[in-house]
Amino acid sequence: MAAIRGAEPVASFLPVPASADRSLSSLLALSLARAGGRRIVSVVTVVLLLAAGGMFAFPAFTDLFQRYQQAHVVNKFGQPRFQTEYRLGRVKVGEGLTKLVINNNRVHVNVLVVEGTTLAALEAGAGHYVDTPYPCEPGNVGIAGHRTTYGRPFNKLNYMKAGDAIDLYTPFAKCTYKVVPPFGGHGNPFVVRPNDFSVVSQDNLPPDAHWLTLTSCNPLGSDAQRIVLRAKLVKTVPLPSTKASH
Repeated sequence: MAAIRGAEPVASFLPVPASADRSLSSLLALSLARAGGRRIVSVVTVVLLLAAGGMFAFPAFTDLFQRYQQAHVVNKFGQPRFQTEYRLGRVKVGEGLTKLVINNNRVHVNVLVVEGTTLAALEAGAGHYVDTPYPCEPGNVGIAGHRTTYGRPFNKLNYMKAGDAIDLYTPFAKCTYKVVPPFGGHGNPFVVRPNDFSVVSQDNLPPDAHWLTLTSCNPLGSDAQRIVLRAKLVKTVPLPSTKASH
């Protein structure tokens, strides 16, 4: 709207049409120049700041919660009652089952694995698939773990290589598994669909199978796939307190 000649300029009720070469900074300045625009930009800024803060705070919060969960299950791990339940195969979902340790120059993990892979159970960091054998037993032991939250124990699963050791501690023994070389026409670790549970299946296993299969989300921060690592039992050592009973 043009101003009347010889009079003070008249403000238009219509926004100034944006030209093709108008920059983002000039549009932002125009918005800030208006009271309503300043309020909108302020609200959007606060929302974005809160969202960004929440995005960075969430992993830290889950790590703290995971440490609390770990302390809770560790306290029960050495109790005689728990040892009896373990021997009978009656460990409840959410209770500690085995300590998993990986220690090489690329990957360091020390986490107490709980029974079950429910969302609540995995808040402890890692969980045992209930339809798979207990550690050290024949078959295909399956364990799932987080990569970006709740302590992120499997964060560097993709750095594992053939021959790397994985130790599982039970109330009675230390079982050492070693990552096997690539097999079945793919690498190890390898990637599968998120709903492919055949990797922890007990079907069609060789008679001497003493496997350990670790799974986690892939890629980092996404559940679009599953990363899988296969290892084989190479040694079982009874714990000192149980040698006399074996």
